[in-house]
Order: sequence, then C-alpha cells, then structure tokens
Amino acid sequence: MPAGTIPAPARLRPGDLARVASVGLRTRRLRAALSALGIAIGVAAIVAVLGLSSSSSAGLLAEISQLGTNLLTVTNGENLSGQTAELPETAPAMIARIGPVYQVADTAALSSATAYRSPLIPAIDTNALSVQATSLNLLPAIATTLHQGRFLNQATAREPVAVLGAAAAQRLGVGRVFSGERIWVGGQWFYVAGILRPSVLAPAIDSSVLVGFPAAEKYLGLDGHPSTIYVRAQTGQVSAVWSVLAATASPENPSDATISQPSAALTAQADAQSALNSLFLGLGAVALLVGGVGVANIMVISVLERRSEIGLRRALGATRGSIRTQFLSEAILLSLCGGAIGVVLGSLATAVYAHAKDWAIVIPAEAWAGGLGAATAIGVIAGLLPALRAARMSPTEALRTV
Repeated sequence: MPAGTIPAPARLRPGDLARVASVGLRTRRLRAALSALGIAIGVAAIVAVLGLSSSSSAGLLAEISQLGTNLLTVTNGENLSGQTAELPETAPAMIARIGPVYQVADTAALSSATAYRSPLIPAIDTNALSVQATSLNLLPAIATTLHQGRFLNQATAREPVAVLGAAAAQRLGVGRVFSGERIWVGGQWFYVAGILRPSVLAPAIDSSVLVGFPAAEKYLGLDGHPSTIYVRAQTGQVSAVWSVLAATASPENPSDATISQPSAALTAQADAQSALNSLFLGLGAVALLVGGVGVANIMVISVLERRSEIGLRRALGATRGSIRTQFLSEAILLSLCGGAIGVVLGSLATAVYAHAKDWAIVIPAEAWAGGLGAATAIGVIAGLLPALRAARMSPTEALRTV
C-alpha cells in the first residue's frame, strides 16, 4: 500500500454488528423493555386471534365431522294466511320411504302444556321450557346421548314419565336422577327417567321436557301432528333428499314444510367468527402502531444521548453507512425482541384457551411469521429516520458538549 494512503474502513461483521446494535438495549434495559411492550402486545394479539380462530375452526370441523352433515330437519312452515301450518300425521312414515333415508325421528310440541319443579311455582315462571312428545329413536337421530338415567322405552312412553334436556334439567333444578324424582307437567306429576347431554345439532331439545307420544295423547291432549322431523340420509345423497323432502312430508301443500340442515348453521357460525377476527386484528395493528411510535421515540432519544459515541466512532474511521446500519439494526433488534415475546405470549394464550375448550391447538405459520415480519417492518420504519439523522452528523458536531 502506498505511503500516506488511508485504508478503507472494514465493514462490521454480523457478530460485531449484533454486539454494537445491542449496546443501547443492554445499557437502557427498562426503557427498551417498555418500548418493546407495545410491539409484544400487538404481535401477541395477532398470534392469539389467528391461533384461536384456527383452533376453533378445527374443533368445529371435528365436531361437525363427528356429528355428521347428513341430518335434515322438517318443521312447520306457514300457510297462505301467515299462520303456522301443521305437518300431516303420516309425514314421518312417508319420509322413511325415501330410498337414501335410513333414520327418521319426530317430535311434537305441546303448546298448551308447561313444566315446573312443583305446582307451587307461579305459572308465569316458565323458565322458557317447552314440553314435547318424542319418538323413541330420537337420540341417535340428533347425535346426542344420556347424561344420567334412561331414555323412554315402549313401556315408559305410555306412562307419565319424562326425560329432560340438558338446559331444562338445569333450569328445573334437577341435578341427578333418582327413584321418585318428579316434576309438574301439564297439571300433573311426571316422573323423571333421565337427563340428556347437550345437543349441538338440535338445540331446541336442550330446553325441552320430553314425553312419549302415547303419554302425551293420554295425559296432555296431543293431537298427533309432528312439529319437527329429524331425517338422517346417506351423506352423498343429502341434496337429493332435500329436493324431495318437502313434497314427501306434505304432498298437498309442500310449502307447509320448512327444510333445514343443522350442520350448515355450525358452518355459518365459523364464518361469522371471521368478522370478529378482523376487529381483533385491527386492535392488534393499533397496538403495533403504538409500539412503533415507542421504538421511534427511543431511537431519537438514543441518537441525541449518544452523540459523543457517534462522533468518536466517526473520528476513528466509521463511515456514515456503518453508523446508519448500527442504529437501524438496533431498532430492528428491539422490535424483534418485542415480536418474539409477543409470539410466545400469543401462542401460550392460544394453547391454554384451546385446551380448556378441548380443541386441537393450531397456530398457523402465517400467525407467528406474520407477527415477526410485522415487528421487523415496524423496526425498519421506526428506526430509519433516527439512523439517517445519526449518519448525517459530522465528527466535530457530534463531539460537541451537549
């Protein structure tokens, strides 16, 4: 090298750059932690929202798969005068003749009958309970089971015996089934034979007191017309069964029958969650923005406080690019620390909540990758201006006493 030639300053190696960039964070730990807090909260919100959404959807899809998507319900429609129509008494038997249909169960609502814990309860305190007559094959049709006791059989369906839905048992204060347990239904005592588990596909059953059709006709004045028919069809033939179900249930007036698919409501519930997800993601973005402002603020202050350091490094040969890279790397490192903490917190919140709900724990890659990517972008944007300002300082200006 010729005499008098000043060698070009070597670029910082990655290890040296990381060490230099962390100096400001290590010497001002409390301030750095508070600045990273906003980033951590924003990233945690993003990871938790996406993780809970994915876990909820996975749990819902698993539940739908377990319960089946082949359940169709036929309920009373409205006639031309706008009044509730009646399904024919022969509707369940007619529907059972459809080829792909392999199971049919029906219930009939008893609007004139009410259920109470005892006859001493005021008539106005109905607890929003309904009394329904049911066929004996209801449970497999709606994919639910007994929580306690027994369901109706050929013998008890003819006697004043009732089975309670999950919500009905809770509202009536019947916590368990024992010999002699009874409730007041339609002006007389009915013995309690069992309590059902919650029914996801038929929520109306949860708040119902179920009795047999013969007992309902004998003791409660049932006229025999079903109000809801539950139809199980072969999975690949659900659409075909749907198309003929109304005409089969009520050949004279197909409009008297309303057809629905309960599993479709669960799918719509999953779709509705996405709207709330957008709201919470927006709140997470606001927290990220606040965190970015905090990072920018600490970097501006850091540049002002470390002018002597900047001047000394420039005097020893550091280039503007080195100074710029140092402070920009410090801002990115600060944001990444907050982002990493946010990913851990969001994942932990997702795992705890999903475990409590018995969902599969699903944290999509876009949740944590997006969170870290957003934190990095925030660090670049927040640190760019302070880094440029530090790089523009001349050695003599920077070494002045502030």
